[in-house]
Amino acid sequence: MAELVAKTACGDLLPRTIGKMVLEEVDLGWLSLIALTGDAVALSAAMETAHGIAFPAPNRMTGKNDPRCIWFGRNQALLIGAAPDESLGKHAAIVDQSDGWCSVTLRGPQADDVLARLVPVDLRAQHFETGHTARTQLGHMAASITRIGDDAFMILVFRSMASTLVDELDHAMRGVASRR
Repeated sequence: MAELVAKTACGDLLPRTIGKMVLEEVDLGWLSLIALTGDAVALSAAMETAHGIAFPAPNRMTGKNDPRCIWFGRNQALLIGAAPDESLGKHAAIVDQSDGWCSVTLRGPQADDVLARLVPVDLRAQHFETGHTARTQLGHMAASITRIGDDAFMILVFRSMASTLVDELDHAMRGVASRR
């Protein structure tokens, strides 16, 4: 009988260090899409009570560690690192997304330059501060990009695109590193 083994989205592709940049896969734990169906103020209050974080404003993140919540589209957010409390169901549709996403962190003093080669959004620190998030394209993939530090980004793409994500970022990292 075959023995099944659980694998992460990136498998053995990561971590990678190129120049002063590091690309590594991150296990975010529980991921839940929270889609507003009722009153936004009531949902935010319920999230504060249950998880200690508010429902995020557009293009923002609430919380710094786990749990945290990132804006994920109009009236939608992604709750990261905690099972959603049942009380949220009164105000929102909740869908488990835990196995559907690949999450990586890109860190280093040239991370902005790497992403500038792939993303049609200005992610430089003076415009895109820590806690800012965007749903955008990375290469040809739909992505969520959140600045989590001065020189660090959390990037999420569909799990099926993990290998492509690593290849695209690796190529951009090598290009940026070769300029120095």
